[in-house]
Amino acid sequence: MSFTRRRFLQGTLAAGAAATVPSFYINKVLAQEQTLRIYAWAGYFSDAMLADFTEKTGIRATFTPYGTNDELMNSLRAADGSGFDVIMPTVDRVPGYLDYDLVQPLDESRINWSGALDSAIEGSEVGGVVDGKRYFAPSDWGTEAITWHRRDAQVDRADLSYADLWNPEHGQGVTVRGHSALVGIGLWLEREGRLPFPLLDSYKSEEAMRANFDVILEEAVKHKQMLVQFWDTENEAQAAFRTNGAIIGQTWDSTAFRLQQEGEDIAYGAPKEGALAWMEGFVIPKNAQNPDAVYELINWYYTPEAGAMFVEATGYNSTSKGATELLPEATRQFFTDSYTEEDLANLWWWPIQEPWYVALRNEYQDRYLSA
Repeated sequence: MSFTRRRFLQGTLAAGAAATVPSFYINKVLAQEQTLRIYAWAGYFSDAMLADFTEKTGIRATFTPYGTNDELMNSLRAADGSGFDVIMPTVDRVPGYLDYDLVQPLDESRINWSGALDSAIEGSEVGGVVDGKRYFAPSDWGTEAITWHRRDAQVDRADLSYADLWNPEHGQGVTVRGHSALVGIGLWLEREGRLPFPLLDSYKSEEAMRANFDVILEEAVKHKQMLVQFWDTENEAQAAFRTNGAIIGQTWDSTAFRLQQEGEDIAYGAPKEGALAWMEGFVIPKNAQNPDAVYELINWYYTPEAGAMFVEATGYNSTSKGATELLPEATRQFFTDSYTEEDLANLWWWPIQEPWYVALRNEYQDRYLSA
């Protein structure tokens, strides 16, 4: 990507000091329109957030959760872009929605961009802007890396690697998500020079993808007996540690954050190959019935207060200016403890995943799960 990811993180960390609360304009006519239907990741809109949005705008909103990008895509395809007014995919998946004619471009003049981090706006151009039209307003970013029980797992934080998941001393105590675990293993094997092509070439051609993932899958199956559970959703990842005996896993940062909030002695860190990083945002489906209300939602979100509410609810990082300064100390401390400056400069951002790649990715994931 031409965008410098270091600049994105620098913008995220520094923007709060200069942030001002942007003006919020209530659309009196829109407030009388039909309910805004939100389809987003589980846990992304708390009751308090929905109530605050309604109080600020007069617009009623409902929230329907999903657990994976594939669930979102399949739902929207089945309804031909109907059923909801706004969705929140990851930016690397947006071009796939255009391939199926499921989404519409944003009217950028209706968005209060001054409330969003400039670095996030720029960073979302790869995937979020297609043929000169913007389809994606960035809302949040996070990572998938290593979560572990401090008392049980053998981890050297200073030399952490995806290979550490498969330390035999962890026994049957590992949890991973199928398709992203294969990428983590791929990054480890690439660092050791064991892949036939650079891992990023897997996203460019079927030949490179199959050649790399044949090697990756073989390595993954060698260690499969160490898995206590595969996870696919946030609730499943948390349950792996909370009740099912996991002591280490490759999970989202939110998994560790929420377990810490419960008092678990959990740590989270980025491996030296790079934490898997993603960005999500607001996208309007092709047949949205209330697109006007979506712009009110985006502008509400691009305030420090709404951004801070989102972070407290999810553990992810908001793209709203000034949100960080409103967070509890424990929330800010989690970020500081989890990422060094070197980690932030070394993030591995998910490339654009074209439909052909997703189909092959799912094929290899199915083979991994069934092996």
